[in-house]
Amino acid sequence: MVAPVQPMHIPDGFLSTLVSVVFWVVSAIAVAYALRRVDKDLGERQVPLMGVLAAAIFAGQMLNFSITGGTSGHLLGAALATILLGPWAAVIVLTSVVSIQALIFQDGGLLALGANLFNMAVVGVTVSYFVYTSIQKLARGKSWGVFVGGAAAAWLSIVIASLAAALELAFSGTTPANISVPAMGGIHMLIGIGEGLITVGALAFLYAARRDLFQIGETAPKGGAAVWTFGLVIALALAILSPLASAHPDGLEWVAGQKGFLEAARAPLYKVIPDYAFPGINNKAFATIIAGILGTLLVFGVALGVACWRRKKA
Repeated sequence: MVAPVQPMHIPDGFLSTLVSVVFWVVSAIAVAYALRRVDKDLGERQVPLMGVLAAAIFAGQMLNFSITGGTSGHLLGAALATILLGPWAAVIVLTSVVSIQALIFQDGGLLALGANLFNMAVVGVTVSYFVYTSIQKLARGKSWGVFVGGAAAAWLSIVIASLAAALELAFSGTTPANISVPAMGGIHMLIGIGEGLITVGALAFLYAARRDLFQIGETAPKGGAAVWTFGLVIALALAILSPLASAHPDGLEWVAGQKGFLEAARAPLYKVIPDYAFPGINNKAFATIIAGILGTLLVFGVALGVACWRRKKA
């Protein structure tokens, strides 16, 4: 039996209209500022890398992994994007991923999109940047700083982003903070371990194969086209493997079920490719694969297009 890919982000209905609007405004300001600042970091190398990383993060997020207690977690990717691209480009990459997930795949509500962007693209990247750069300073250029910093940034980005979501639920009156904070924080501390392992594994592979990719703002590396093509192929391979994702609810859905507010979720206003299953295809595995491939290519195109636009502006 093929496990369906679970929706992963805050749906409409979990947050009040006021909280949703506030975080729409905050996220819009943060993303607009990132667009202005990204020009300084955007070398020839970063333009295609933004597209490739966005595609890989989108596909990677479809592969939920099981953890204890009948729940699952998924890749956030904020730490990986921040380490390889810098914070401003990472915000754009995560914004591209989360926006396409909401608009095309109905993963996360439209009204709640601002909060989802804040938690993942703003909080996730900000935490990753400060944790990673702090450990890099302690390491003084030694290689262990990359891996320890990457692991710590990945774990903390998941935990702090989940606490931000817990507070948003509390501010909305969905569930009290003394319930949402420990519940969300506790389960995401476990999910963060998976995030850390995935991040360190990716960093180790890239550090061994192409250490030049860690130099933000540098010109395109020799053989760059092959690197980007290989990266996109890996992202598509992850999308093809998406039917193997865990069927267990993700951290937020598990907490909502345990604490009694799961039924507050509202159905999406429209459906394009809901729940990552391409419509009109009876075979669930094939429908998920087609949706995954389409989403991966779409996110790649959006992130690459934004990067090219900002590069020309610069």
